[in-house]
Amino acid sequence: MNISKLKNYLTAKLKSELPKNLTYHGLHHTMEVLDVCNQYIRRLHINAKDAYLLRTAALIHDIGIMWTYNGHEEESVRYSKEILPAFGYSKSDLLKIEKMILATQIPQKPKNILEKIICDADLDYLGTNNFYKTGNTLFKEFIAYKVIANEKEWDALQIRFLTNHHYHTDFAIKNREPKKQAFLMELKSKWNIAE
Repeated sequence: MNISKLKNYLTAKLKSELPKNLTYHGLHHTMEVLDVCNQYIRRLHINAKDAYLLRTAALIHDIGIMWTYNGHEEESVRYSKEILPAFGYSKSDLLKIEKMILATQIPQKPKNILEKIICDADLDYLGTNNFYKTGNTLFKEFIAYKVIANEKEWDALQIRFLTNHHYHTDFAIKNREPKKQAFLMELKSKWNIAE
């Protein structure tokens, strides 16, 4: 297994083939998820093999969006099964990677620490100072893909999403959840929504 070769291969593919109107689900998002996963790997002293599989899942978790917008996680799994054996991944590796990718589907339902890490890494921005900046890229993407029609619909969607979302790792619960709750309160007060 060669993660740097795989990373080069996947980043080149994402760079050249991702639709330009994917303002949120672009290469930058994949790299951010990988970066946050790396932070968790160091923080939690994840063993080398699991770290390798987690990095792989982070790199490939959204690639299916090149072929389908809704349900792209299943396409990411299909593609991972297609290409990863050539990079030296075993059937048991593929199964762990598949479960990590599928855990990122909304609503998230991670079953183990690696799945919890990738889920929290995928939505890390919700509890950081990047909330509005990153959120704006998703707003533009949702407008382009006709998921929403305007800012009011976007804020209503965000309020529902933030209300139902839960972080899974101890680190995110302690360090991301409070700020996420503050953003939720800001959005509710913007539209005069009572608790």
